[in-house]
Amino acid sequence: MSLQFTIAYPETFPDALGRTREQFEQEAKWAMSVKLFEMKRLSSGMASALIGVDRVTFLLKLNDYDVPMIDLTEAELLSDLENA
Repeated sequence: MSLQFTIAYPETFPDALGRTREQFEQEAKWAMSVKLFEMKRLSSGMASALIGVDRVTFLLKLNDYDVPMIDLTEAELLSDLENA
């Protein structure tokens, strides 16, 4: 089962940003998904499912939002390398 929610916004927002309504809403979905991924609330798979794209497309698009694909601390990276 899929759930849905609605966000109300002024009808002037898309025009103010030079976007169509559809483009504005798609960009808002991307921004929400990317932010939730960045905050480590969603995995990349979950975030990509939220906007209806494949995981690789989502990961490649992160660069447009200045969000790294992998965000490990130095200690986490060293631990991963030791366990490889």
